[in-house]
Order: sequence, then C-alpha cells, then structure tokens
Amino acid sequence: MKTIILHSQDLKIATHLSTTLDCKFESRFNHFRLYTDKNIDLKPLRSEYKVDLNYLPEDFDFSRVALFVSDMDSTLISIECIDEIADFANIKPQVAAITERAMQGELDFNASLIERVELLKGLDVGVLDKVYSERLQVNPGGEELINFFSSRSIKSAVVSGGFTFFTDQLAKDIGLDHSRANTLDVENNKLTGMVKGSIVNSTTKANFVHELCNHYSISANQVIVAGDGANDLEMMEVAGLSVAYHAKPAVLERANIAISYGGLDKIMDLFDI
Repeated sequence: MKTIILHSQDLKIATHLSTTLDCKFESRFNHFRLYTDKNIDLKPLRSEYKVDLNYLPEDFDFSRVALFVSDMDSTLISIECIDEIADFANIKPQVAAITERAMQGELDFNASLIERVELLKGLDVGVLDKVYSERLQVNPGGEELINFFSSRSIKSAVVSGGFTFFTDQLAKDIGLDHSRANTLDVENNKLTGMVKGSIVNSTTKANFVHELCNHYSISANQVIVAGDGANDLEMMEVAGLSVAYHAKPAVLERANIAISYGGLDKIMDLFDI
C-alpha cells in the first residue's frame, strides 16, 4: 500500500481526490494522507489542483534523520542575493539573466559566477548590509522548519554558491548549525570584483554534505537536502532524500519530493507527527 501526502488542509480536495482515485484518506495534523495500491502519476494532479502531492518514500526512514542541508538563494530565502547586489549598480537585469541560465544548468557555474562578480567591482561593501536588511526574506515556513528540526535534535545547514556575508548572518538569525559559501573580496570597503579562494559549486556542495556526515558520524541516508537549481543536483543525489523547492524543471525531474506551491514547512508533513 502506497501513501500519498496531500500537503493541504483542504477537505474538498482530499475528498475529491479520494473519490477520483478510489482510495481511502485520513486527516493528519496539517495535511491529508491517501492510501492506494495503484501507481498514480501525480504530475497532472498537482497541476489540476494547484497543490503539492508526493508519495511518502517507502525506503527512507524519517525516524533516523539527523541532518538537513539547504541551498540558500531561492530555496531557504526568497531572493538571489547577487541579483539584488547588482541592482545597486543598476545592472540587475544583466546579472539576473546570467543567474537564471546558470540555475537552469545552461551555463558553467564557476564561469558564470566569476562573470557576475566582476560586474560588481567598485560597489561599496555597505550594499551587502542593505540587501540583507531590506530585501532578504526567509521563504514561507522556513523558520518553522528549522525550529522543527531543532526540536528533534536534527542538525541544519545552509550551503550556497552565493556569499558568506549572507549565509553566516542567516545561520545566526534563524538558528542554523552550519553555513558554507563564497567569500567576496573587499579592499578599502569596495568590492574588488573577485571571490577569495575556491568557488563553492555543485561539487563543493556535495562534498559539504559528506563533510557534515563525517563530522556527525552519520550516513548520507540520514540526510535531507533541499534545492532549486542545477548546481544543487549533485548534493541532492548524495542525500537519502532530496526536495525540489519551487525548482527548475531539471531539478523537479530528479528530486524525490517536489514542493512547488506551499512553503518549506510542507517538508514537515513527511514526518509522522
């Protein structure tokens, strides 16, 4: 018997799906669960009802989850930080176009990041604080999810192809245990148009997951990873469970779980609460 999670409290949708799919359902704390022995394609149902539907993975033990790792930009937070920095140089459309192509997997991430950071050369470092304080917002349900994990002694981390200025502060503000990102080079309070050290790319992200597994002496099967762009795929494949959050098509195709309508707190529905 398979379990389908309806990430909604809408009884009408649950009842209609139950009738349409000829299956039983039950109400949980903040979602519904449907039970079927059929193989049902959830994609058209998601589109029809504009709601998140996922099979509860049969081969993943939620009681053993020990670590949650999330991408930052457009996953844990609502913006692409580099695009917002570029807005202060009046080149947001140009930079955002490169960002979008990189996230779709159309461009080499390292080269695209170098190109975008070069365009920021000469900006006052104070712009970073303005982006954080005025534009950065945690995506809906994000803080609730991190608090939920904390209550279960599940460690949490953010890893980003963006910048440590944002990941470090975000980790401090919402209670993440670890953060990893690129460091912008600064001289005389101005961005130099370069990053310090090696670039945090898709391989670095995957290695970060392995590093944390080693640190906590856990297996990758005890890890949940969330992301939205092509540079998240490698770390998502490492994890025992991967979540595509409002993601690009390539990521949706390869993730175990898709959250495309609700907030990050919908991940909590997968646990037996």
